[in-house]
Amino acid sequence: MRFRLPLLFAALLPAFATAEPAQVLNVYTHPSFAAEWGPGPAVKQAFEEQCECELNYTVLESGGDILQRLRLEGSSTSADVVLGLDTATMEAARQTGLLAPHTLTLNNLALPVDWQDDTFVPYDWGYFAFVYDTELLPEPPASLEELVNAPDDLKIIIQDPRTSTPGLGLLLWMHAVYGDDAHAKWQQLSGKVLATTQSWSDGYFSLFMNGEAPMILSYSTSPAYHMAVDNTDRYQAARFEEGHYLQVEVAALVNSSKNQALGREFMEFMLSPAFQRHIPLKNVMYPAIDLGDELPEVFDRLIRPSKALFLEPAEVARERRSLVNAWLDAMTR
Repeated sequence: MRFRLPLLFAALLPAFATAEPAQVLNVYTHPSFAAEWGPGPAVKQAFEEQCECELNYTVLESGGDILQRLRLEGSSTSADVVLGLDTATMEAARQTGLLAPHTLTLNNLALPVDWQDDTFVPYDWGYFAFVYDTELLPEPPASLEELVNAPDDLKIIIQDPRTSTPGLGLLLWMHAVYGDDAHAKWQQLSGKVLATTQSWSDGYFSLFMNGEAPMILSYSTSPAYHMAVDNTDRYQAARFEEGHYLQVEVAALVNSSKNQALGREFMEFMLSPAFQRHIPLKNVMYPAIDLGDELPEVFDRLIRPSKALFLEPAEVARERRSLVNAWLDAMTR
């Protein structure tokens, strides 16, 4: 009798052994994507229903932090996919040699620029803009030049280009408009800067929404959230006659991933309505594909820039350090 129990367990072992654990796809991303109010939770649920796997987010502070973490970890990284880089950081990420081609046919994109990249897959896009409080500033500047030349009692909030994607976006915006004159324009603008925050959320929620300044560097899409969710038209984006700088947010597959097939499935899933329908009001950006009637009507009420300003990622990689150094010099004089 004492031998029957071990024999019974031995008989059952093959049945248990055939039940393999679900695959886990590890995605490095930033807080605004993975947050409870962001698209991450809904995307996780939708993808897990499709793949019968587990989607795990490793949340880093910003797109720059995602890139830095990838560099530090190298081929030993636990990331399968990185999601949250953009057109200002993707060339530096490509140069690490740690990313793999996506092999997708990108023929259903709805972007303001032609996209042919074989490594990075766009998942949303938008324009940088200065959002203003209509109750504190009924008549905002109508151009970047008008903002630069405004009296210093008009206070604005910006973000640090070394730590913030919008902060770097403003640096590129100023460069695209002013070229070699940008340094002098930054000096003029510096007197109006109430605060330079480490991240967009630090400035937007802690300062701007508390009325500390009437304008903040943000996105032309930001008012969509206030109109649709907060049910208010109080916060709007100022339309600048020079045009607005374009940002495209992207994801890429990590070359050393042991879940290549699952990672490629996720990259393809990103360009499906099941993913993209969560972008407009949860990431508050334009979707990377045409959603048709699924795009919330408040997006029809947003400003439409007269021109999309855009520097090629390779040029951004070449110019970034010198632009940041020039900005530091202008802001500390």
